[in-house]
Amino acid sequence: MRPFDPYRSVKAALGALVVGSVIITTLLVFAAMHSDTELRVITIFSIIASLLITQFVANGLTAPLDEMTEVTRAMANGDYTRRVRAAQRGDEFGDLASAFNRMAADLEAVDTHRKELVANVSHELRTPIAALRAVLENVVDGVSDADPETMRVALKQTQRLGRLVDQLLDLSRLDNGVVPLHARRFEVWPYLAGILKEAGMAKGAESHSGAHTRKDVHLNLDVSPPELTAHADAERLHQVMANLIDNAVKHSPAHGRVTVRARRGDGPESLELEVLDEGPGIPEADWHRVFERFNRGGLSPVDGRRRPGPGQGSDGGTGLGLAIARWAVDLHGGRIGVAESPRGCRIKVSLPGPAPEPKPGTP
Repeated sequence: MRPFDPYRSVKAALGALVVGSVIITTLLVFAAMHSDTELRVITIFSIIASLLITQFVANGLTAPLDEMTEVTRAMANGDYTRRVRAAQRGDEFGDLASAFNRMAADLEAVDTHRKELVANVSHELRTPIAALRAVLENVVDGVSDADPETMRVALKQTQRLGRLVDQLLDLSRLDNGVVPLHARRFEVWPYLAGILKEAGMAKGAESHSGAHTRKDVHLNLDVSPPELTAHADAERLHQVMANLIDNAVKHSPAHGRVTVRARRGDGPESLELEVLDEGPGIPEADWHRVFERFNRGGLSPVDGRRRPGPGQGSDGGTGLGLAIARWAVDLHGGRIGVAESPRGCRIKVSLPGPAPEPKPGTP
């Protein structure tokens, strides 16, 4: 307990200071009237007592400010772990200290995220660059010929590098709020059929370039009713579905099946989309981490289930696809998340459709 901690207001503490000084002075005056003590001696004692009480109260009131000044200097030097202990006070300084601690925690989180982002981007960029450099050095040194197969390996790494840069640019635009939505009405069946066709062609292209061969995974489309229509930004929704399908294909077992399901939502022209695979699935405790940046699904060495985050079982992806999918859905005002499934992984996307138009005469 610090001086005047029981008080719930600085005003109350200052009022107590004034009242205490007046009471002490009055008592000393009464003591002088009933004794032979001179008035000037009483005045001196009154001034000394008032100064001591004022100093005592001032130390208790200004201690949080001194502590905040010290913590601020530490934060200016890069130490975001310090906190102000005066947050437990019940007065205005306690409220200020609590707000200060929340600000310090936010700055610490931003600083940690910045460091992790730089480290992860550096790691992701280094891998394709190192592979591309090795291929080119072998060609220049005459170790290998510049034949189509060698060039395909170099092209694969260049494409991977390009995808990473494009995804980072997308995230930067999304963070800065400079990605507008161009929503329009479209038929769901031909739209999703086109995305699945592109996904099938991408599987064949990756197999031809020497990447992981997943031509054995079957893609299935289920739209009900067949004439279902939706209202959304087709380009942004394409990013969402392409990333979800690509992620499902990567984690599917041999000869597995990936199903894209579309249903009508609750509102007019709203849409419910699901992407289901037959892979190892994701533990429920890790559902909230799936859409974090640079989290790449690995297999747990304990239960064999897919877990978010880099490490064992990483598929070599950038770990940005699902983060971009989440941001694109958020732009629509929708929701995306992992849903319960008896087998594999099921990711559900809900889009609200167009905003209702205001009625005539309403502001």
